[in-house]
Order: sequence, then structure tokens, then C-alpha cells
Amino acid sequence: MLRMSKKGRIMAASALTLAVLIAVAISSFGKKEAAARRIPVNLNETLTNAVSDTSLLNGFDKPIKEFMTFWGLKGVSLSVMRNDSLLFSKGYGLADVNEPMEPGHILRMASVSKLITAVGIMVLQERGQLTLKDQVFGPGGILDDSLYNAAIADSMYMKITVEDLLRHKAGFSKKGGDPMFSTRLIMMRNNWKEVPDQDQLTVVQLKRPLAFEPGTFQEYSNYGYLVLSMIIERISGMPYEDFIQENVLRPAGCVGFRIAGNYYADKLPGEVRYFVQKDDEPVDEFNNTGRKVTRSYGGNNVTGLKGAGAWVGSTPELALLVASIDGKPEVPDIISKESVDAMTEYFDPDTYSLGWNDTKPTGEWTRTGTFAGTSALVKYFPDGECWVFIANTSTYKGPGLAKFTTELFEKLRASYSDKFPLRNLFYSD
Repeated sequence: MLRMSKKGRIMAASALTLAVLIAVAISSFGKKEAAARRIPVNLNETLTNAVSDTSLLNGFDKPIKEFMTFWGLKGVSLSVMRNDSLLFSKGYGLADVNEPMEPGHILRMASVSKLITAVGIMVLQERGQLTLKDQVFGPGGILDDSLYNAAIADSMYMKITVEDLLRHKAGFSKKGGDPMFSTRLIMMRNNWKEVPDQDQLTVVQLKRPLAFEPGTFQEYSNYGYLVLSMIIERISGMPYEDFIQENVLRPAGCVGFRIAGNYYADKLPGEVRYFVQKDDEPVDEFNNTGRKVTRSYGGNNVTGLKGAGAWVGSTPELALLVASIDGKPEVPDIISKESVDAMTEYFDPDTYSLGWNDTKPTGEWTRTGTFAGTSALVKYFPDGECWVFIANTSTYKGPGLAKFTTELFEKLRASYSDKFPLRNLFYSD
């Protein structure tokens, strides 16, 4: 039997160690690549209330049901994610008459739609197709159009940038009426028989003076996010919904999002019914027919909101979208770290974040959405936990309901955060 020299043994051991290290590295790389290739399940089809059986969370449902009773909410969908893992997803109450709410039901999310639109803009910036500093209106602007240019009544319009629109700093004001929720009045003032399209609404807006110099102040503007939808269309050459589906939602694994219809007859497969508070009186139909309608069905042109507030989706898929833009590695992001940082950067209490309502230096991010028949809240906490809530009922508090929903979240987090099953419902394994 031959014996190795001491030097030979050292060399052999070193070679073996190197081989092991290479094997481990290859295995680790392979696992990372496999994780990156993991495809989320179709959450709207696979998740049921039974999957999030709260018998393991003794007492969890009680505060939610009390909250619903107090605020008169017919149905609620709630999903909880931690560090990109979906831990819980359940429906409460009714999705429609005699139809229980399930986590796979899709709901209007109102201004939570703005977060989706902002992601679309960041995708275009990463591709080098625009920058946030680009001019929007006037000669040389993204929407350099003879129709629009002829309508501009205030030279300050030429100072509006993409970032001004994202941060609600473009100079638009609701004092003359929010163009997105004044369709009937705009039709009457212009003697129009048909509902104005986005070009006609833009001409109406451009004939108004701005309320302040762009970039110097802020006032929340739904119309500004319609303009961002138009920018996406102009740059991409695609309809807004198609671009977002192809470049934001499907890459994130979200397959159930759609642009909403205006009436119950337009209800999408799996979509809920929308209810208003008991004392809400019928209103004039948005298209100036003279009919009285329930505010949640025909009171406003929801479809026409586009990226300002027209998306419907489920709470688990909305949680998956957030997981895809939060900078955490467990679910691969669809935008770069630089874009995530830009969207969540904190400046001061008077500066809106990009797409989010508010982002704090602690790492807490908030996005709300409210109109007739809808109350939505996405709350991302500094510890990596994200709670997504959408109700199919509006209340007299309107946007103010978000404050009380946040209090509900805090109460439930204090008692149950450490009791959720450790799992990830985004994936089948």
C-alpha cells in the first residue's frame, strides 16, 4: 500500500476542500436560480377561506366582525404577508347577495391603482424610455400634441414634469371640480351628448389656469394619474391596461387584475357587488342621462379613471404585487433596488411618495383607496409585515376609514403576529 507524503496529503485535502466549496457554491447558485424561477400559484383560484382557518388563531375573527358591524361593511377581504411570505388570506361577510366573500374575489381598489401606475412609470424609466424629470406638456414634452398645445392657457403647464404628476405637485386643483369626478357637469358646460374621453378631458383641464407653480406645492390630483396613464400609452405605444398587464402584473405573478366597469352588469368573473352606506341617496348618473342611480353603479365613470383608480384585484394578489416592489429577496422584484428606494424615499410630511400615499423613514409605507362602494388600505410595517384590506362597502367616513382600519391592524398585530402559521401561500410548495 502506497503512503502519501505530508505535502501530498495537504494538497489532496486542499483539492477536496476546493471541490466541496465549488459544489456548495453551484448548489447555492442553483437554489437561488430555482427560487428566482418559482412561479406563484393562481391565488384567486387556489386560495379559499378554509386555507386560513382561524381556529388556530383563537379570537382573531371577532375584532374584524365587530369592525364590520360598526362601520356597516357588507364584505371584507384581508391578506397578511411577512417578509414576502403570504401567511393569511381570508374573506369575511358577503361578496354579493347570498355569496360569501372568499380571498379569490376581486374588488375595486380605487386609488391603490395609483401604486400600480407608478410602478409602470418606473419600468419605463429603467428601460431608458423616460425620466422623472421629463417635461410633460408643450413643445418638446412627452404629450407634445397640437390639440393639447392649442388649449394651454397657462405657460406654467410647460414646467410640469413626470415626477410632479407622481407627487401631486403639478398645480392641478379640485376647486374648479375634479375632472375625474365631474363628468356630468363637464358635459353640461360644453353641451356634449357623449361622455368625454381622455383627450377631451385634457383639453378642458389645459384651458384652466394652474393653482400653483409646478413643484412648489402639492394638492392631491386624480387627474394627474390619468395623465400618467396617457404618458404610459404614448411612450409604450400600447393601451394603458395592456402595458400594465404585460410589464407589471404578469411579471409579478398577478393574473386577476382588470380595469373595472361602471355598472353591476359589467361585473367581471369573480368580482364582488359594491354597496353604499344605508343613508346614501341615489345620485344623477355620471353620463347625464337624467336617471338616478346608486352611487357605486353609475355615479362616476370608474372605467375612465384608468391608472388613477380603475383597477380591480384580490387582496392576496395585491400583497404579491407589493412583495414584487419591496426590495426584499424572497419574492423577486420586478423593478430595481434604485426604483424601490426612489418610490419609498422620505422627504418630509408634506411630500407625497411615488405611488404610495406616504412612506416614513422608519420603513412604514401606506397606500389608501376610497370611493363609492370601496374602502381599501395597504399598510407595510417596518418589521416587514404587510396587511392588505379591501371592503366592498363605502362609509360616511370616506378616506377617513383608513385611520380606523390601521387601528384594527395594530390591535390584531399585537395579539396575533407571532401566531400566524409559518408558510408561504404564494407558492404551492
